[in-house]
Amino acid sequence: MNKLWKVGDLAKLTGLTVRTMRFYDQIGLFSPSGQTDSGHRLYNASDLARLHQILTLKELGLSLDEIKLALAGNQISPLEIVSLQKARVKEQIKQQQKLLEQLHHVSKLMIGKAPLTVNDFTNLLQAMKMEFEKPVIERRRSWEHRLDVLDDYLATENGMPKSKEENL
Repeated sequence: MNKLWKVGDLAKLTGLTVRTMRFYDQIGLFSPSGQTDSGHRLYNASDLARLHQILTLKELGLSLDEIKLALAGNQISPLEIVSLQKARVKEQIKQQQKLLEQLHHVSKLMIGKAPLTVNDFTNLLQAMKMEFEKPVIERRRSWEHRLDVLDDYLATENGMPKSKEENL
């Protein structure tokens, strides 16, 4: 028999709130496969797979509208989503490894009571900066993409040609 989850059970399983799940249903992003006779939402394994896709794309910086379009138009496959997620985790691991190496180096110097050089501090600060800067850069890229999409949409709606830069 196929496992079915009610909205509260799925929320507990995924760490999302029931309110978020209902909102996703309301906007047509993530709807249940079925309902009980009393009207409770029921989700199956394929719904859970779709939710994974949604959460991964959201984590990668896409807006809910962009996610909805990507999934509705089959513009991105589940395998591509998993591949994107793997690449992101690998990049995070690489950044964390650099930070760990710098911390280890500074720690060794401190244990040996060796003086820390300006270079030691700048390398450590650079590794820390990358940790905090990456989400800001990703958000900026996301906003730039959204503005480009909006610009294209508005130009199409108004029947205006694209900007000169785009025609080059």
